[in-house]
Amino acid sequence: MTGTRIRIVADRNIPFLEGVFEPYADVTYIDGKSISREDVRDADVLIIRTRTRCNASLLDGTRVSMIATATIGTDHIDFDYCNSHGIEVHNAQGCNAGGVMQYVFSALYGTASRKSLKLSPGDTMGIIGVGNVGKKIEHMARHIGFNVLLCDPPRAAKEGPEGFCTLEHLLLNSKIVTLHTPLDETTRGMADENFFSLMRPGAFFINTSRGETVNDAALMDAIPKLGPVIIDTWNNEPDINPELVDMVDIATPHIAGYSYQGKQNGTASSVQAVARHFGIEPLYDFFPSEGGSGMQPVHLDLRGMNQGEITSVLQYNYPVFTDDFMLRMDPAGFERLRSEYRYRREIYVD
Repeated sequence: MTGTRIRIVADRNIPFLEGVFEPYADVTYIDGKSISREDVRDADVLIIRTRTRCNASLLDGTRVSMIATATIGTDHIDFDYCNSHGIEVHNAQGCNAGGVMQYVFSALYGTASRKSLKLSPGDTMGIIGVGNVGKKIEHMARHIGFNVLLCDPPRAAKEGPEGFCTLEHLLLNSKIVTLHTPLDETTRGMADENFFSLMRPGAFFINTSRGETVNDAALMDAIPKLGPVIIDTWNNEPDINPELVDMVDIATPHIAGYSYQGKQNGTASSVQAVARHFGIEPLYDFFPSEGGSGMQPVHLDLRGMNQGEITSVLQYNYPVFTDDFMLRMDPAGFERLRSEYRYRREIYVD
């Protein structure tokens, strides 16, 4: 790297980041939702999470040339503005896919157990959105023995329709429906009255994508018809709908992807991207340390296990009801629960 030291403004809640850039840059750490234009006026790069809205009101008159978000989602970034002002944007694609997969199956089997509902090989799981996360969900579902329906119109248009189905077909034929779409103009509010009317009575509904993909009123009207409802992402975070919290079977504070490995991946992706953008060669291959024993991912083989055995193994590795309990006790503490979350280690299967 040549020239003067770069200036970085970073979300203080991004793990494993403090101390990494200090030998090469001037770094200021600020709570993500509090980052202001004055804070970034002289910054060259922002390293953020979803709580920082990157648009004209934040970026006008600054010298920011790069934004790295340690998240999969990018709906908090105004791409039109960034493109027109020469600002490079990098997101951590796939960083939390393993953590979300673990959450989905722990929650699925946990709620089935609580409600004495049967999950059997051959049941159909419908996956809406088959990117990095959806592919992980698909792999685990097939490992266990579920039939799988996939709906992903952008992929179907690019790759051909084979292997994909329409949303209507998926909703009509799935015992479990799980959302893994990005948030954009095609997915905002997609889970509406018509969506839920097509779902089978007693079907599971899981949302770990973005809260705004779901119409809350439509979901609340549909809950008496549905089976277990599992919600990790909400409209109007952190000011979530307390009535909906009380109505669903699992309510968690947007932490489905908060695994130790997911956070390592997200931070590594951001650091490496910034390093390459500014020519900081010692950080080109940066990856956070394992943090001591006990945090390595856990290999599982669930093939041939019965429902009770699978439930026990999944709950042992991630007791999801603890996170549900914590949010129900303090819905107003949504942001605190996220920022103080104790990351769990991931599971994976062959």
